[in-house]
Parts: sequence; structure tokens; C-alpha cells
Amino acid sequence: MAEAEEDCHSDLVRTDDNERSSEANLQAELQMFRAQWMFELAPGMSSSGLEPLPCRASSRGPGVKSVDARGKQEIAKEEKAKELFLKAVEEEQNGALYEAIKFYRLAMQLVPDIEFKITYTRSPDGDGVGKRCVEDNKEDDKMADLLSDFQQQLTLQESSVKLCQPEVDVSQTHISVLPMEVLMYIFRWVVSSDLDLRSLEQLSLVCRGFYICARDPEIWHQVCLKIWGRSCNKLVPYASWRDMFLERPRTRFDGVYISKTKYIRQGEQSLDGFYRAWHQVEYYRYLRFFPDGQVMMLTTPEDPQSIVPRLRTKNTRTDAILLGHYRLSQETDNQTKVFAVIMKKKEEKPIDYHKYRYFRRVPAQETDHSFHVGLQLCSSGRQRFNKLVWIHHSCHITYKSTGETAVTTFDIDKMYTPLFFARVKSFTAFSEKPL
Repeated sequence: MAEAEEDCHSDLVRTDDNERSSEANLQAELQMFRAQWMFELAPGMSSSGLEPLPCRASSRGPGVKSVDARGKQEIAKEEKAKELFLKAVEEEQNGALYEAIKFYRLAMQLVPDIEFKITYTRSPDGDGVGKRCVEDNKEDDKMADLLSDFQQQLTLQESSVKLCQPEVDVSQTHISVLPMEVLMYIFRWVVSSDLDLRSLEQLSLVCRGFYICARDPEIWHQVCLKIWGRSCNKLVPYASWRDMFLERPRTRFDGVYISKTKYIRQGEQSLDGFYRAWHQVEYYRYLRFFPDGQVMMLTTPEDPQSIVPRLRTKNTRTDAILLGHYRLSQETDNQTKVFAVIMKKKEEKPIDYHKYRYFRRVPAQETDHSFHVGLQLCSSGRQRFNKLVWIHHSCHITYKSTGETAVTTFDIDKMYTPLFFARVKSFTAFSEKPL
């Protein structure tokens, strides 16, 4: 019985404490509401409660003291609201959302627009977040012209300071010892004859000296000359040769353009005539462009996993491959088109004289087959210049004996699906020649 009475007594004490804390909170909120209400109903304030009414010159003395008292009260209330608001921000950053909402509510009850009266000169939790925000804004302004900023920093330094410095002391010879001409030659090997500009951009992230070397206008000018030839003599309307490479439509060299075509073909009827077979035909078209103006085309039912590795070089052993040349054409309607002439690789077969020794063989008429392809270069999604749409496809047969040419033009229908670009990392893994 004594233990039961003690438990009941402890429960009563707990409930009394909870009721007292809730009553204390209610009393605090009620006092704040009364203070705000009395402040708004004060005779020295206007109807909006924001600007004091003009007083007569004769009503000085006690009126001035009441205005000063109200001003001090307003300042104290605003400081209290700021403290509560910053406390709410701190709780929100710590993940205590419920506590943050409670402090936000108390702060806005004191000053409704307290959010716009706080200047974040420092972070609420004192970790310098506010200072970092201000510094980030300054850094964004510097990023607008990062190249000139790096060049200015290097010119302000002593002449003995090299383009880049080792991060730690090393006993071996550092790359910074090399002359500028040797460094630029290394950068040309990075770009290589395959125009691997992605690797050049990654190399520019090493240090500010490499960033300046990677933005060398001569490198980007040679890249543009290899892509567009004499048509890129004028830089206008682009700001730099690098901007021309990024903005002007071009074919991509670090991958393959692939299209997949499906159709259903009717088969032969069965012998008993009860059913007829239907076949689903599926095949791929592959287009690989090279910076020197050559192009490879292959039509095969094999999937990309087995075909793409064979398209890395032009000396492939695939029999059905078609080789040729292409050119870019900028039309008056601001559309860039790709025109290519491709043909099968010529293979010289030895003549077997012993097979036709005892009878005269009628020689077959020799012909040359070539295919003329027209494609429109487009962009789809986030990637640029990654789509080729068919606009022309024809076959030209030239008879060597007479010199006549027979042209067969194919209708561009749903069988000619667009080709989409797929980047292949292995195509730029090795450099054969410098830029």
C-alpha cells in the first residue's frame, strides 16, 4: 500500500509540473500579445502602427520620454525577434525542424517581417557560412574571365617563378623545369591527330599554368582548321577559336553514330497451306568520322558490343565496311548537312589461268559501285551534334568500258532511322601523331 501511494504521488507531481510548464508558455505568449496590442493602441502611433504621429511643440517633456520608451521597447523587441530567428536557423541546420518551426513562429509574432531585417554578416552557428557566401559571389565574378586573371597573376610574379610548381618537394625532375615550347608540344600530343579535346580540358584542371597552356589560341585554331578547313579563316561572330569549336556545328570523332532498324517481313507459306511465317528483321548502321575527312560506314545485324571495337582504325578487316570521304555544308537556312561518298574496299584477286586453259572465258564487264549519302546534323537532348537525319541515299554504278553511270535513288522512309552518337573511350586512349 505504501508503494502504491508513493507511485500515485509521483504521478501527481509529474502532471503538475507539465501543467505548470504549459501554463508558463501560455502566459509568456499572452504577455507578448498584450504588449504588442497595447503598443498598436498607443495614442502616439498612427493607424498603421508604424510611424509616430506629429506632436505639437507645447507637448514636449513627458511625450518625448514616452516616445523614447516606446523606441527602446521596439528595439528590444526586434533584438529578441532576431535572436529567436537565428536560433530557429541553427535548429533547422541541425535537423531539428520541429524546434525550428517553434522559434520561427515566436520570432514572427514579435516582428512579422523579421526575415528581411536580418543581415547575415556571420553564420548563426558561427562556422563562417555567411562569409563563405560573400566570398563565393566574389569568386563568381572572377570566374567570368579566369584566363586573364591567371595570366595577370603570372605576370605579377617574378620571372624566376615557373609556369607551375610542385606541390611537394621531389627528388626527381619536375615537369615545370621543361621549357614552354616542350610543354606546348606535349599538349599537342594530348590533343593528337584524333582531336581529343576532352583530354585537353581535363589536363587544364591540374593547375593554372596548365589552364593557360590549354587555352592557347594556336591549338584551337589548328583544331578548327582541321575540321572546317579554309571556311574558318574568320573568327567572327565567335569570341575565340575555342568558342567556335564549341558552338559551330560539327561531326564528332570520339565515338560512333549508330541507328537501329526493325521491320517485319512476310515468309513463305507452309506446304500444307495452314500457316504463313513472319520474320522480324533487325539490323544496325554504323558511321565513324575521322578528322582528316574520311568516313566509315557499316550495315550489319551484329550488335554494337561486337562491332564498335573494330571501328577504332581505318585499317579494319571487316569485309562489308565502306570507306569514303565527307564534307560539311552550311546551308542558307542555317542547317548543317553532311555529304559523303563511300565505296567498298578494292581487293585485287589473282587470276587463275589454269582453270580457263582449254576454253575461252568471256570477261565480265568491270564496274565501280559508290554510294552517295546526305545527312542533316542536329542536336537532341543535352548533347550537341549527336544526331544525324537521313536526307539522301543513292547508288552510282559506273561501267569502266563505256564510262556510263547508272544512278539509283532510294526513297527515304521509315527504314532510314536517325543515327545517334555514342561516345567510345577506347577511340582516344592512344595518340598516334601530335596535332
